[in-house]
Amino acid sequence: MSTIRLTAAEAVVRYLASQRVETPQGPAPLFGGVFAIFGHGNVAGLGEALYRHRETLPTLRAHNEQGMAHAAIAFAKAHMRRRMMAATTSIGPGATNLVTAAATAHVNRLPVLFLPGDVFASRAPDPVLQQVEDFHDATVTANDCLRPVSRYFDRIVRPEQLIVALPRAIQVLTDAALCGPVTLAMPQDVQTMAWEYPAELFEPRTVRFRAQPPADDELAAAAEALRRAKRPVIVAGGGALYALATDALRRFAEAHGSPVCETQAGKGALPWDHPLQLGAVGVTGSPAANELARDADLVLAVGSRLSDFTTGSHSLFGQAKLVGLNVNAFDAAKWHALPLQADARLGLEALAGRLSGWKADEAWTVRARKSAAAWRDAVTALTSRRDVALPYDADVIGAVQRSSARSSANDIVVNAGGTLPAELHKLWRTSVPGGYHMEYGYSCMGYEIAGGLGVKLAHPDREVIVMVGDGSYLMLNSEIATSVLLGKKIIVVVQDNHGYGCINRLQQEVGGEPFNNLFKDCVQGPSGPPAIDFARHAQSMGAIGENVKTVGELEAALARARAADRTSVICIETDPRRTTEDGGCWWEVAVPEASPSDKVRRARDAYESAKKGQRA
Repeated sequence: MSTIRLTAAEAVVRYLASQRVETPQGPAPLFGGVFAIFGHGNVAGLGEALYRHRETLPTLRAHNEQGMAHAAIAFAKAHMRRRMMAATTSIGPGATNLVTAAATAHVNRLPVLFLPGDVFASRAPDPVLQQVEDFHDATVTANDCLRPVSRYFDRIVRPEQLIVALPRAIQVLTDAALCGPVTLAMPQDVQTMAWEYPAELFEPRTVRFRAQPPADDELAAAAEALRRAKRPVIVAGGGALYALATDALRRFAEAHGSPVCETQAGKGALPWDHPLQLGAVGVTGSPAANELARDADLVLAVGSRLSDFTTGSHSLFGQAKLVGLNVNAFDAAKWHALPLQADARLGLEALAGRLSGWKADEAWTVRARKSAAAWRDAVTALTSRRDVALPYDADVIGAVQRSSARSSANDIVVNAGGTLPAELHKLWRTSVPGGYHMEYGYSCMGYEIAGGLGVKLAHPDREVIVMVGDGSYLMLNSEIATSVLLGKKIIVVVQDNHGYGCINRLQQEVGGEPFNNLFKDCVQGPSGPPAIDFARHAQSMGAIGENVKTVGELEAALARARAADRTSVICIETDPRRTTEDGGCWWEVAVPEASPSDKVRRARDAYESAKKGQRA
């Protein structure tokens, strides 16, 4: 067996660069590159190896470790988990800055490889700069924070361990059921150690993504349940997109007259104007989807992890038989579902083969079509142009949507936490899978701008529109500078409602007083709240920045941003009080059982009443 002497750091870099994947455009590297912020712990080992292989595995510099990790996660999501990125940091704060992003990837089942530096395995210079010392366990380092939010974790304390660890990492990253963040903690001295590695370890390898077929017994049981159903509803989750099952979903719905609604992750699985498209489902759902979901006798959940926002905290589907088609057994069996563990496309196709001649009741299908058409008309009305002094999110969404329609149906809108996920889930219209990029599994404020950069890296020829509230913008905006540095133009639309508008409304809905959310309700000094100029802030990072006041001015600014050659940030002030009232359903937020406040006591009574409709 031929061998090659390499440092552990170079072995990692060579191995990652050798991984390939087939795409519709032909063979491509599995890893689109490595985001890196260097410091002690990775600059001498991984930094040197990345430099020498920068042509085959590009290294991208970022401004914040959490931000670059979110960009890497968004890159994978935009590629439907078929391509991914790695991220390397120094030890200490660089590594712990990855934890929030790791949790985001873990919850959303998205692949990303973390390569944080770690303390010396030799322990010769203990304690080193930034080392976290555990007084009871000498093996604990800051990187152990990543254990609970990694699908696979390994600390490489000898260079030869990579022979086992690297293939395991790739297996987890590319497994449809297991995929999520992988952490290979790299002690800085081990990175620089050399070993005689088998040369075959670095030979080019094409990763094959396996699609799991359904087991015959589970398929038979699911098909029998569907045959008995008269009022079925399909809930399309992110797995329908990741399995490339959108055509199979459309054929199944049309053949059997079953309406379709979509989760945040699944939006775009069926074109917005399809006659059987009911729109968003759940807490942020449309009236069409939620009304039929309440009356359905069977719900077929396709690739959904059935979060509380989808199920209305398990109050929305309480009357229905639930069939869980999911590649992950954990998700397939949730909430007493009849599990059908399989790839979404293969599962739908296999079910269709067992359901020849079966259709939903004609009256149910007719009702679904009428409800879907009525909701489409409502969306048009809600997002139509209004001349108002203070617009709200639907007005802004309408302006962005109109600018999209004038230019390209291939625009991608990006968002995460706050008010906008509810408004976009209901009101944004997309005809193509991936045109709606929402991180709402972890609802991570601060994902938006970094996520937009990752989407742009994945799809450089498409316009990427980041819609973000002022609260999320202030949490994490530094990757605007990275987008300028890399020449990856995005358009950022900031809705400024002067605080955390979403949680301010929730605070009052559960009986609380306005407190510590909007600037005006916060403790403040004699100068009052800050007057933040988001346009000038963006300009300071090299982007184009504009402040606008009206929807008409926003539309004109969007046209200029589309024509620009670099990232643009457009800010418009919005109403923090108003939201789209159409649709929605109950969401469980615990209310104090005892309080001197009448409003809190009334909210508690409403809470206890609503819980009676919760599925046991």
